[in-house]
Amino acid sequence: MIIIGDNMRIGKFAQVNNLSIDSIRHYMDLGLILPEKQGGQYYFDLRCQKALEQILHLKGLGFNLNEIKIIFFYESFGRLTDYEGDIYYRGLFGDKHRKVSEEIERLMKIKDKLNTEIETMSKKTSEQAFEIGINLKNLELFKCSKCGGSLVLKDGSISNNQIINGTLKCSCGAEYIIEEGILRAGDHIDTSSVNFDDNYISDYISLTNASYLDNLHKGLEWSSRKIESLSLNEKILLELGTGMGFFLRNIYNQLPKDCVYIAVDHNLERHKFLKKLIERTPNPKNIIFICSDFLEIPIKEKSVDYVLDISGSSNYGFEHEEFLLKSVDSYVREDAYLLGSFITFKNFSSNSLIERKYRKNFQIKNIKQEIESLKYKLIEERTSDTADKGGRYESFFVEGEMVCSYSFLGKR
Repeated sequence: MIIIGDNMRIGKFAQVNNLSIDSIRHYMDLGLILPEKQGGQYYFDLRCQKALEQILHLKGLGFNLNEIKIIFFYESFGRLTDYEGDIYYRGLFGDKHRKVSEEIERLMKIKDKLNTEIETMSKKTSEQAFEIGINLKNLELFKCSKCGGSLVLKDGSISNNQIINGTLKCSCGAEYIIEEGILRAGDHIDTSSVNFDDNYISDYISLTNASYLDNLHKGLEWSSRKIESLSLNEKILLELGTGMGFFLRNIYNQLPKDCVYIAVDHNLERHKFLKKLIERTPNPKNIIFICSDFLEIPIKEKSVDYVLDISGSSNYGFEHEEFLLKSVDSYVREDAYLLGSFITFKNFSSNSLIERKYRKNFQIKNIKQEIESLKYKLIEERTSDTADKGGRYESFFVEGEMVCSYSFLGKR
């Protein structure tokens, strides 16, 4: 026990009790410690020390600060005699003992359930369940992005009808490499080494603003419900900018096996990471991974039944004036569906990261006009709540700017 003779200021009082000043201030705000104020300064005496020691003692017995405050009220208003004190504390501690025992029993049940879950999960394998390549029957979808000619497989390594490694060649001399099941096209491929690992999603969640995450979650739920309500059998789906696969992962199990899902992204390492994740699932689908610029996708014209633009146009719009959907429209059938989600700005600050020439790509009026010009008829639309903060991975807007997402489902 520390015996205080002279009154102490808050810094010294906190120091001798090995606590932070913020903790002392919190106890003061709750009325648990009541120092005298003299000349604008608080001074802590022996009464404050005894109060603090009782707070710490009761906290050690499992009482929270609100419960401790009630105890202090009893002591203050009743000034308990030893007999009254014994009765009061016996009842108080007995009640706390009962509650702690019930809590221990509840936690033990939770522990048993957790052990069961851990045992079940430990029996599951995280190893590769199958290998994704370019299915041989999908070769008819491809064409040369330079001359439009047919592509022929040369030097192919094939496993279970999947081309894992090989080269697709055109008579014009163009070549398209298939490496580790991913088709590479063009020269605009990002091969920079980025650390994509199993902790990425956890990091993304912890380093992204809660309101932004909430909007993203609601948008994914909306988009997933819409695509699941459509008939995808024997259809070809094209996702522009698959990224980390947030959308693909949400709808993966609902994809029919006879549909073809073309996942396009310009970042090779990101594609490799997503592909390995999917290969751990026990439910193979017909996925084609293409790493290329959007304007160099080597697929035939008018072949796509469903365009999935989940922020692909928005990410493209950070560095290009052209509206992406218009630039890739040659791939799309005349009766196609469009499911899109677009980043929109309510306002642009003077120090905005978005150059003026690109800002139209993030204005909802312009986005709607561009979609309408492509002859998509609205089926359903949604605008999210606004967010004013992003995070480390969503740092495309600055303080003072408000962003939201506009989602669109339509058909030609």
